[in-house]
Amino acid sequence: MNNAVIMAAVATLGTWSVTALGAATVIFFKKTNQKVMNLMLGFAAGVMIAASFWSLLQPAIDSAKEYLKTPAWLIVSIGFLCGAIFMWASDKIVTKARSGVGVSMNKNDRLNRIILLVLSITLHNIPEGLAVGVAFGALSNKAFSTEALMGAVTIAVGIGLQNFPEGAAVSLPLRREGCTVAKSFIIGQASGLVEPISGVIGALLVVYIKKILPFTLSFAAGAMILVAVHELIPECQQSKEASPYFATMGIVFGFAIMMLLDVSLG
Repeated sequence: MNNAVIMAAVATLGTWSVTALGAATVIFFKKTNQKVMNLMLGFAAGVMIAASFWSLLQPAIDSAKEYLKTPAWLIVSIGFLCGAIFMWASDKIVTKARSGVGVSMNKNDRLNRIILLVLSITLHNIPEGLAVGVAFGALSNKAFSTEALMGAVTIAVGIGLQNFPEGAAVSLPLRREGCTVAKSFIIGQASGLVEPISGVIGALLVVYIKKILPFTLSFAAGAMILVAVHELIPECQQSKEASPYFATMGIVFGFAIMMLLDVSLG
């Protein structure tokens, strides 16, 4: 198997393990420090926004110029919009499912919301795994360099960071609803298992079909931007009254660190 595919598999197993680590918080307590969670979500959002340009869109533009005759801006714009639309459609599916079960009995209402939370997190982990897989798969299509590897690693780290609160967001509500610690943990970590699968698929596509690299990179960028702006940023700004800039500075520092790594090494 191609080395880039192996690295993608290892990286996405790493992002899944962070989901499992977040789910494991159910072993120690029934609720987490919201302030710390907000900071982590903000930091992850900043990393993902910066990575979407320097590690995904810019390489997508460069590879489109190299492999395709179609204007680079057209391919990258279409890919970016398709990634965002994919995430939007995923959200619509969950919303429609919610409307179908929304008129349930009181006791089941909260359980239905938890099930939908698990489904939505699992669903949006697919393009996140693709983003990591595409980033590592792209290494096989260019001269291997430290900056290219660092770009792929930072994408995996950024996604891994935001997987921690997601794992906790699944396992802790299940525990509060009366599930055992073991069951809460198993379901929580399972929500991230799609990442290694989609990561390997993304890497394989890029490795063996070089001409789709610009589209897949920009697709991953569109998905990441939508997740960061629509989910992570609003979520990290919840309950911010006591420290209104705490989560915001997490976004700023996440963006700055990612930009520093990419630009200085590039």
